[in-house]
Amino acid sequence: MQSVFTGPVYVVKDNIDTDQIIPAQYLTLVPTIREEYEKLGSYALCGLPESLYATRYVKEGQLDSEYPIVVGGRNFGCGSSREHAPIALGSAGCRIVLAESFARIFFRNSVATGELYPCELTERLCEVLKTGDVVTVDLDATTVTVKATGKVFKFKPLGDVRPVVDAGGLFNYARKTGMIAK
Repeated sequence: MQSVFTGPVYVVKDNIDTDQIIPAQYLTLVPTIREEYEKLGSYALCGLPESLYATRYVKEGQLDSEYPIVVGGRNFGCGSSREHAPIALGSAGCRIVLAESFARIFFRNSVATGELYPCELTERLCEVLKTGDVVTVDLDATTVTVKATGKVFKFKPLGDVRPVVDAGGLFNYARKTGMIAK
């Protein structure tokens, strides 16, 4: 499995809720239908207020984002328990969300769906980085390295949830490990 990811970051602040990640009107899209899964990604983070986030996570008319890594503050993914939130981010091409803390249900949905790695930071990177900065995230070393400065930041190890995300989610992991029949 891939353990090193490099790319530009999309930076948000505290309390990004699931309505901002994927507004309710798009919850009728069914992620198990390929075309609807792809369309879901085009709406990822479209609920963010334009007055605070002038750069859109997914450009108008596109299905994918140019930002494979999202950096957030405290309580990322708060709000309702919609599994569509990590799925929309994953569909848009997000592989990792680095945040100071996560709402428990968003963290669990990220792992269960296998869409992205929810990595808990030990420092407030949403105040250090800006959208477009390029970083390298190493899941094995639990580090974030800023390309422009070489500065290295740490995050907490994923522990037992990493193999679940590596496998592509809870059901894939259960099949892979023999917990359920293939």
